[in-house]
Amino acid sequence: MMLMVHYEIRQRLEEREESLSPYAMKSRYAQRESPEEPCPMRTAFQRDRDRIIHSKAFRRLKHKTQVFIAPLGDHYVTRLTHTLEVSQIARSIARALNLNEDLAEAISLGHDLGHTPFGHVGEEVLNSLYPQGFRHNEQSLRVVDLLEKDGQGLNLTREVREGILKHAKTGADILDEKWGVVETLEAQVCKIADAIAYINHDIGDAVRAGIITEQDLPRQAVALLGRSHSQRINTLVSDVIDRSWEKPLISMSPEVVEAANILRQFLFERVYSLARDEAERAREVVRLLYQHFIGNEEKLPQEYAWRDDSVERRVVDYIAGMTDNYALRMAEGISPLEQRLSRNFQCKETKADWDERNR
Repeated sequence: MMLMVHYEIRQRLEEREESLSPYAMKSRYAQRESPEEPCPMRTAFQRDRDRIIHSKAFRRLKHKTQVFIAPLGDHYVTRLTHTLEVSQIARSIARALNLNEDLAEAISLGHDLGHTPFGHVGEEVLNSLYPQGFRHNEQSLRVVDLLEKDGQGLNLTREVREGILKHAKTGADILDEKWGVVETLEAQVCKIADAIAYINHDIGDAVRAGIITEQDLPRQAVALLGRSHSQRINTLVSDVIDRSWEKPLISMSPEVVEAANILRQFLFERVYSLARDEAERAREVVRLLYQHFIGNEEKLPQEYAWRDDSVERRVVDYIAGMTDNYALRMAEGISPLEQRLSRNFQCKETKADWDERNR
């Protein structure tokens, strides 16, 4: 009797989805690579969201770099807080457009599970070392398909998997489609929410670190988007909703896209490129780890050593899953040089951080 009541809960949730936009993805049509019995109380996308949140890869995001490597300050963005911000923005947009909020949330929470230690610096190094190349969006899909649950994967729906794979952007355009056009509007929402989140919180981190001031931001972009963090996010989110209302495409107005791209380019020129010394130390750590385990594959953990993959693939999977601090500790155990590198590795805590933390 109780089981029947539980199934009625899921069915009721699925029926509610029929009132969503005609462009929204309905969970009852979701597909999995390996068919399984539906959850009695959750829709397919709610189940995916929960599997991601309870995964080991999700927990590790709290100790992975967003921009500044292993910062001492309490208020710098990590890969986990970035993920939560993306999720919040994506849910707000999806809710306003009457799309499937659960699907947008699941994609957002899973989109960066494959990120390396040391952020995009670690990604660049593994891409240069691994013969088949490395991209964090592809690794995120590999995490949910294979690496989680001791090689069983999470068996997520096709719609969530596609959104995870195709969320990445390259070049100067925040709407870049290099990885293909996603089929669901919810995945498009996640892609644009990712850009909205990182453009704004990376500005905040750069100001906190003393690299830039608010006055340094490009006037053209600030005049349109706003000077404060909340103003810019509100402008960007509102513009997405206004431009995407009752349309089969998530977009921004040309002038807002231009302003957002100006901010993004400013970050590349004034923030990301200035962390070269720190980035080079990170590169040395990743190279050391890769070379060490390629030559000593017997030292890989059992869950990697037993897999039927090339040694290079197993080493890449192991390193990509490391947190910043774990990678540093591993490097310290391999080479005395890395002990000296890691002692000066961390972004200094600013007076503003200290004051805020000790109020």
